[in-house]
Amino acid sequence: MADPRGFMTTPRQVAERRPVEERVKDWKEVYPGGPGRALLPIITEQAGRCMDCGIPFCHQGCPLGNLIPEWNDLVWRDDWDDAIERLHATNNFPEFTGRLCPAPCETSCVVGINRDPVTIKNVEVSIIDKAWEDDNVKPQPPEWLTGKTVAVVGSGPAGLAVAQQLTRAGHTVAVYERDDKPGGLLRYGIPEFKMEKVQVDRRIQQMQREGTVFRTGVQVGEKLTGAQLKERYDAVVLAIGATVRRDLPIPGRELAGIHQAMEYLPQANRVAVGEEVPDQIVATGKDVVIIGGGDTGADCLGTAIRQGAKSVTSLEIMPQPGEDRPENQPWPTYPMIYRIASAHEEGGERLYAVSTKEFLGEDGHVSGLRLSEVEMRDGKFEEVPGTERVLPAQLVLFAMGFTGPQREGLVEQLGLELDQRGNVVRDANFMSSVEGVFVAGDCGRGQSLIVWAIAEGRSAASGVDAYLTGSSTLPRPVKPTDRPMTV
Repeated sequence: MADPRGFMTTPRQVAERRPVEERVKDWKEVYPGGPGRALLPIITEQAGRCMDCGIPFCHQGCPLGNLIPEWNDLVWRDDWDDAIERLHATNNFPEFTGRLCPAPCETSCVVGINRDPVTIKNVEVSIIDKAWEDDNVKPQPPEWLTGKTVAVVGSGPAGLAVAQQLTRAGHTVAVYERDDKPGGLLRYGIPEFKMEKVQVDRRIQQMQREGTVFRTGVQVGEKLTGAQLKERYDAVVLAIGATVRRDLPIPGRELAGIHQAMEYLPQANRVAVGEEVPDQIVATGKDVVIIGGGDTGADCLGTAIRQGAKSVTSLEIMPQPGEDRPENQPWPTYPMIYRIASAHEEGGERLYAVSTKEFLGEDGHVSGLRLSEVEMRDGKFEEVPGTERVLPAQLVLFAMGFTGPQREGLVEQLGLELDQRGNVVRDANFMSSVEGVFVAGDCGRGQSLIVWAIAEGRSAASGVDAYLTGSSTLPRPVKPTDRPMTV
C-alpha cells in the first residue's frame, strides 16, 4: 500500500491548465509542457491516495485490466522504472489513454464511494510522459520469427495494438492505412490541443524499430482487394473502425456550410501541424452550431474557438445531466453526469433537450437553423409547444456519432457476416465468419472508447496468434461480448 492514510489526509488535486486566453491562441496541449510534466509536482501525493483495496474495482472498471494499485504504490515510492513496466504490462499506449480516456476506472475507485476518487488517469499519464522523457520506452523486437504473416487493416488504436502484440510475438506484420500517415482518428480526429501528434509519431517509430511495416495511402478494397489480401497473408485483421456517420435528413440539409465533424476536424488537424489544405472548412468569423454534445462535439468547439468563430453553440437532444450520480447508476458504474471538458471552459453555449427541425439558407448557403425544445414521453422525444426559435449559423457541424463500419469494398468483398447493429460478427477468438479474417475495435463492437479499442486489439492478437501457432501466451483482457458496466 502507498500512503496508509493518504486517502483520508490528501485531497484530490489535478493539474492546472494553461489560462484560456493563452491556450486558445495556439494548438498546443492545454497543460503547460503536457499533462505529465504539469502533474509532476503533485503526482506522488496523489498516487498515495490509493487504498490498495482488497478487491480493486478499478481493475474491472478498466477494460485493459490495468494494475492500478501496483503502479500507484510504485509512483508513491518514487520507483518510476518499475511503474512504467507495470503500466506497459497491460497497456500498449498509456500516453493515448492517459490523455483521451474518460477514466471509467476512476468511477469504479473504492475511495470514490464517499470521497473524491484517486486521480488514476493523471498518475497514468505522468508515468508514461516521464518514461518518454527519461528515454525509458524502448523497442521490443521479437527474439525469433515464426514465419507467419499478418495484414492489419486500419491504424487506429485497435489496429496499432494488434500489430504491436503480433510483431512482438514474432509474426511479420504489415499495417495498411488509407491516409497518408498512420494513426487513424488518433492523428486526424483528435485535435492537437488534446494530444499533440508527437505522441503518435514516436509510437509508430517504436513499432517500426520492432519490425512492424506500415503501408500508407492504400485503400484496401480498391487498390488491394480482400481476395488479394487473404491470398497474400496467413491472417488478416480488420480494425477499420465505425466510420458510417449519422446524418440529419431534414429540410435544408442540402445547403452549403453543413458538414460532418470528420470532414472538419481532419482538415484543422493537418493545418495545425503545418500542412496546407485547399478550400479548408473554417469557422473564422462565423456563427457555428454543433449538433451533438459528446467528445467529438467538444473537439469541434475547441477547434472553432481557435479558428476565431464569432459564436459557438452546441446542441444536445438529451436533457442536461445532473452533477451527482443518478440513483439508477450507482457506484461502480460509469455515471452520466454533467462534465466540463477543457474546450467548454474556453467559450460557447451548450443547449440541452433541443431538436433541430429545419436548416435555413440564403443563396444556397446555410444561414441558420430552426429548433425546438423536446421532452421524453413514452420513450419518444416530443416537441414542447411554443419553444420554437431560430439560431443563426453559417457553419453547422454534425457530431452525432457513427453507426458501424463501411460495408462497401472490403467487408462486402470478403463476404463478412454482420449483426443486427451492422457490426462485423466475430467468435470468441475474434475471428469473423470467414476463416483467417479477424475483427478488432469499433467495426466489431460498435462505436466505443479508445481504451476498449486497445483492449480489443490485444485480445484479437491473442486469437490470431493461437490461430497461427496453435496456442498463445498473449493476454486477452476482453471477450467480444463484453460490454461496459454503464447504462
